[in-house]
Amino acid sequence: MEKRIAIVTGAVKGIGKAITDKFIAEDYIVIAVDVDDKNGKKLISQYGKEKILFAKADISNEKTVRLLFEKIVKKYGHIDVLVNNAGIIRDNMIWNMPTDDFDLVMKINLKGVWLMCRECAKIMKEKKSGRIINVASRAWLGNRGQSNYAASKAGVVSLTRVLALELGKYNVLVNAVAPGLIDTPLTQKLEKDVLQKLIEAQPTRTMGKPEDVANVVSFLSSEKTQFITGQTIYVDGGKSIGAGI
Repeated sequence: MEKRIAIVTGAVKGIGKAITDKFIAEDYIVIAVDVDDKNGKKLISQYGKEKILFAKADISNEKTVRLLFEKIVKKYGHIDVLVNNAGIIRDNMIWNMPTDDFDLVMKINLKGVWLMCRECAKIMKEKKSGRIINVASRAWLGNRGQSNYAASKAGVVSLTRVLALELGKYNVLVNAVAPGLIDTPLTQKLEKDVLQKLIEAQPTRTMGKPEDVANVVSFLSSEKTQFITGQTIYVDGGKSIGAGI
């Protein structure tokens, strides 16, 4: 049988690494897309070139994205799953936020996802098969100091719904996963008192693990999942239901 092919962006650390690990465990071949060479080489060393291909790529560059998909199709002939996980933050209250920080977050978090989806949609539409999972964030509902990030992730949720409508008849399912407070290298950099307040605002009084997100991505990618599309699934310990300090 043909190996299933999964593309994961932002694949070498945190949530992306957990998703990559999960797919490898499920016998996918993973194309790990990231700008982090050092950790990309660690992935190759960990799993070997037969199981994983590392592609250093800027997903916000149209030409780069197009060439990436051309190379993947030439090598493997098909793509089964695309996971758009790559993203950045540049937090600030709106009155202190430079325009460049707004533009950069939108460029990576929304335009980059759109470019990846567009090229993948062409291939999956032709094959009449595929899964696209976009990693949004609970922050799309609103977070102080994240007007750029929240807006970009709201765009990802809306994009997901549109693509579900456009691609449904071609047997391509498109969903989003919205993580909340997850124990990643990013959250580990927060000051202890700030992190503790965030944890206390959780109904579960805990942080999630990257594996919690990876498990939902795996579920949405499964061939057994045939009738779920256009949805946003929260992995946030219940924070999205309105809990807060």
